[in-house]
Amino acid sequence: EKAVNLKKDLAEMQEWMTQAEEEYLEKDFEYKSPEELENAVEEMKRAKEDVLQKEVRVKILKDNIKMLATKVPSSGQDLATELNVVLENYQLLCNRIRGKCHTLEEVWSCWIELLQYLDLETAWLNNLEERVQMTGNLPDKLDAVNDALESLESVLRHPADNRTQIRELGQTLIDGGILDDIISEKLEAFNARYEELSHLAVSRQIALEQQLQTMRETDHMLQVLLESLGDLDRQLTSYLTDRIDAFQMPQEAQ
Repeated sequence: EKAVNLKKDLAEMQEWMTQAEEEYLEKDFEYKSPEELENAVEEMKRAKEDVLQKEVRVKILKDNIKMLATKVPSSGQDLATELNVVLENYQLLCNRIRGKCHTLEEVWSCWIELLQYLDLETAWLNNLEERVQMTGNLPDKLDAVNDALESLESVLRHPADNRTQIRELGQTLIDGGILDDIISEKLEAFNARYEELSHLAVSRQIALEQQLQTMRETDHMLQVLLESLGDLDRQLTSYLTDRIDAFQMPQEAQ
């Protein structure tokens, strides 16, 4: 009777493993939304816990069959053969579910990391847009233009590492068919805005450099003119002091 019960337990265990494999490993998931992906991750975590909890039952079966084999070798031997098959299938199921759970957790981590990099780069783009807008109505002063140019250049020196991460993470998920529509839309919007603002910022940088160069040249010309006028003023003052008649002066002084 005990052998019959153990045989029944082995059959039930095998049936449960077959159902678990069908439910957790053979279902096709498309993961077209973050909610679907998150639910799949949570489901696989529960599946892993569920499968691992059966380890106690498997151990009890193993111990009972060994004990039976010592008392009734013939019955125990038959059950031991069936047990080995169940143990092998159970270990395989554990490994496969662990592997799928780990993969889904890695995918979810990849998605979260992509969102974090997008947030960082969006904040940078917002800052860049603000700096570009600030260059629109500058006072016609050398210091103001120079400060605006330096401020814009400091933002443009932003490293490209984050954008590389965005491209690689996004492509990895898209290649796996995971959230591909959503990610493609996000990347397309981000890249379009990045290209537009980058070109606008570089154009404003060039314009400010040219404006600054013109202002410096004008400032230099005014300085030369002021120095020349100063020399002329001193010369004319000396003429007046010496009471020199205008007709005695050179033509340019007259």
